Amino acid sequence: MSDETARSHGDRFSVRMSADSHFSWLRTRFSVERTLMSWVRTAVSLIGFGFTIVQFFDRLGAMEGVREAARPQAPRYLGLALIAAGIMSLVIAVWQYHRVLAYLRSGQLGSLGGIDDHSIQTPLYAISLALILIGIFAFASVLTRSF
Repeated sequence: MSDETARSHGDRFSVRMSADSHFSWLRTRFSVERTLMSWVRTAVSLIGFGFTIVQFFDRLGAMEGVREAARPQAPRYLGLALIAAGIMSLVIAVWQYHRVLAYLRSGQLGSLGGIDDHSIQTPLYAISLALILIGIFAFASVLTRSF
């Protein structure tokens, strides 16, 4: 197949079936998994840290002998911003993860992985979606809480 014919069919590269290519495909797949896991850790940190800031300064303001803050809403806004950043980073990371896996499963590249139509699913999607929901809940609880 010529390069022009391959491009017209949507294939970017010529694929040769070999053990090296298969294991390269697997390494790429696992790299994509590790990348999303890193984003999950980052999102957990952002969401948790944002919620903690709100809670800490709320409790600090309620203690005796502590002077009232000059800007009492600032920790709340910072916490909301961190929680929102965690949610958005995870949404973008899941979208990117989904797109890269779709690319790896498409065309001739999919045949390199040795997978069928029912590809292997990891719990990473479920964990990511649960964390997005937890983040939305945390954001809503901080947003609707009256101080």
